[in-house]
Amino acid sequence: MQVGINFGAHLRKRAELGGSLEGLVDVIEGRRFTYAELDDRADRLARALAHLGVNKGDRVAALLPNNYRYADIYYGPTRSGIIIVPLNTRLAIEEVAYILRDSGSVALIYSDDHADLVAALHVRTGANALPVKHWINVGNKGVPGALRYDDLIDKTAAGQVAIEACDDDPLFIMYTSGTTGYPKGTVQTHRSYEWAMLTVIMATDMRYRDRYLVSMPLFHVAAFGNMATTFYRGGTVVLMQKFDAAETWRLLRDERINITLAVPTMLQQLLATYDPERHKPLALRWFLTGAQPVPVSMIKAIEGLGFQIVQAYGLTEAGGVASVLSPEDAMIKVGSIGKSFYHTELRVVDVEGRDCAPDEPGELVVISNHCMRDYWNQPEATREAFRGGVLHTSDVGVRDIDGFFYIRDRLKDMIISGGENIYPAEIETVLHTHPGIADVAVVGVPSARWGETPLAIVVKKNAALTDQDVLGFCDGKLARFKQPKAVRFIDLIPRNASGKPLKHVLRKQFADAGGS
Repeated sequence: MQVGINFGAHLRKRAELGGSLEGLVDVIEGRRFTYAELDDRADRLARALAHLGVNKGDRVAALLPNNYRYADIYYGPTRSGIIIVPLNTRLAIEEVAYILRDSGSVALIYSDDHADLVAALHVRTGANALPVKHWINVGNKGVPGALRYDDLIDKTAAGQVAIEACDDDPLFIMYTSGTTGYPKGTVQTHRSYEWAMLTVIMATDMRYRDRYLVSMPLFHVAAFGNMATTFYRGGTVVLMQKFDAAETWRLLRDERINITLAVPTMLQQLLATYDPERHKPLALRWFLTGAQPVPVSMIKAIEGLGFQIVQAYGLTEAGGVASVLSPEDAMIKVGSIGKSFYHTELRVVDVEGRDCAPDEPGELVVISNHCMRDYWNQPEATREAFRGGVLHTSDVGVRDIDGFFYIRDRLKDMIISGGENIYPAEIETVLHTHPGIADVAVVGVPSARWGETPLAIVVKKNAALTDQDVLGFCDGKLARFKQPKAVRFIDLIPRNASGKPLKHVLRKQFADAGGS
């Protein structure tokens, strides 16, 4: 008998309660699955990995675009206590290699989309060798000795695997960009993520049998949370590989979608392509959005179409949830990130950890059972994140007299570009190695399309250095979405007495450098 909370067992329970109900629709591959079918596939993958010698506590990494196999990966191995390491598909090769080493992943499940990158990783030996023992290919471009994922599922006998992990055992390690130039692995447990799902269900209008369109990548905590919470609630996940405005409208109509997640840049594209003649009737009730405040004009436009908009603020370290702004408050508290989610306490504290007065800026901190366990293999970073017994977000915020929170700045200068979190320190670490650069600072500047984009502000060591020299240097060293979109040259980076760049000065000076 199972004792305690196991994340993978939730899908088993859904199959037990309603196995014939549709659980997932993969739009790209044209596949539809009942809960019974999803549950069976999850068990088959867990049994296949067990036959390979992958056991409780081992890490299995996944480098995949959105597709139905993510349900197998998140819900099957986790029953056996295997820890999932989802990899951002936009990372450069050295970033992937670092995460595989840091996590100690013994297996890598990857798609043909990443065959060239994986082939380059596979041949590394000696000091560069990776811990991966099992290379599992979704497709037909496997490295020598690779196993075919679909064969593992199809050729493994059906049958339930034993539940071998629960409660505070690790569920997944989701890596976030590091403020010191190295990514950190946030560890969520079976218990903590159940609290995250309960939090969303208790604070939003998510209903049994709702249909949720997921277009953001499933290696992100937001999209993973959409899928997991929909299964938990007994709904249907309709899965796109990537966002496309026209296709989104078609699916909202044809699949009778009730809820979808769209960051403001996506909402902007949806509004620009809406056609009432082609896109009605719709079952859509509300959009979930985040990453940045939604302007009044956009709120009015969405509500004018008859849909509600729910704004949320979260971070990977808190399971993706921290605060929520209800549709009723969206126009009253414009620019707010709302109030604390259910089962969550959000506070604003000063440098001593004392609560700030209303409208007094301080750091936002989160107290909840859905916060991460720790940073994988980084005890000092974990202690720093949880100093004072609360999770520090590194965001500067205020709380008004009515209990609504607002973000004023970012303590660590994080850039949010198209919903992706980018830390300037990672980019600066790379650019400092360029022989023609004497000094560099990276800031986020406004972008009409992406919200923000990284701008590299460079002091030349070599007078012949050009914009293209700087931009081209980042190729292969940083994921494309992290690379600066523009360069500005300056004689001296302004710094404070401790030598830190005055980035607020630079952001103001180069505010017009973003553009599209």
